[in-house]
Amino acid sequence: MKKKKIFHLSSVLVLSLIFSLVKGQTVDDGIMMGKKQWCNGFTYMHSSWQNYWEGTTKRDNKNLGTVTTQSVMFMSNYGITDKLNVLATVPYVWTNASAGTLHGMSGFQDIDVDVKYQFYTIKAGKKGVINLIGLLGFSTPLQNYENDFLPMSIGLGSTNLSGRLTVDYQRGIFFATLSSAYVFRGDVTVDRTSYYTDEIHYTNKVDMPNQLNSNLFVGIRKPNLTVQATLMNMYTFGGFDIRPNDMPFVSNQMNGTSVGAHVKYFLPFITNLELIGGADFVIAGRNIGQSQTYTAGLYYIISL
Repeated sequence: MKKKKIFHLSSVLVLSLIFSLVKGQTVDDGIMMGKKQWCNGFTYMHSSWQNYWEGTTKRDNKNLGTVTTQSVMFMSNYGITDKLNVLATVPYVWTNASAGTLHGMSGFQDIDVDVKYQFYTIKAGKKGVINLIGLLGFSTPLQNYENDFLPMSIGLGSTNLSGRLTVDYQRGIFFATLSSAYVFRGDVTVDRTSYYTDEIHYTNKVDMPNQLNSNLFVGIRKPNLTVQATLMNMYTFGGFDIRPNDMPFVSNQMNGTSVGAHVKYFLPFITNLELIGGADFVIAGRNIGQSQTYTAGLYYIISL
């Protein structure tokens, strides 16, 4: 059976003070599942930070100590054809702080459904191949969790639509993937009758700014092994900065850049069983935490 590769990039939450690396598996890579191949599995994520950016000022908060977010995400990916895949992810998330009185929260976050289509392939030189891939995504909260308790909240509570374009180049075992997604975020409701951004708002509805999420992967890709270095960036179009010594808010401007490395490996003695692992580190940001994120996962591909 032909093995198609699958890869998970850290499914970190788009929370204030926590930089979202990427929301799901294979959403932003250049790999497609084969026709009638079905991949299912789980990924565990551990992300923590002590220092964060209050606007552009880097600081810490002794009342929080180390803020930790953990999640277990179920992912399913089905190949309708070799060039058309449907993906779905569901994460269960829990948070805690090592100091102070803020209590952690837990629960199912947002379900995410994506349709991924490889619409163009062209040769580049004698040995190179370029694939162009488009993706449409939809996500919405699975439950009515508290979103106005950052950084302990498990999510922001917005319903999102996204469009992504991915360019994947491979020559021999070497590859490079450039991907970028524009995320349209719907308004959210908070549990208060008014709130202040840069002006007072007498409503419980919050206008969420849209985002642009981009990434670059460079590495080697073989039938049973992929090793890659990653560079990821999140940019928010609008929003406002955290005020000095204030709590973050759902519509803060959250920008961040991270670097990392990821590995996936098909076990030779169990057909189609794949192990994944990765680490990512935020190197620059605005209104996010300087988080260290580690992931590990197990996935199995069935041919139908």
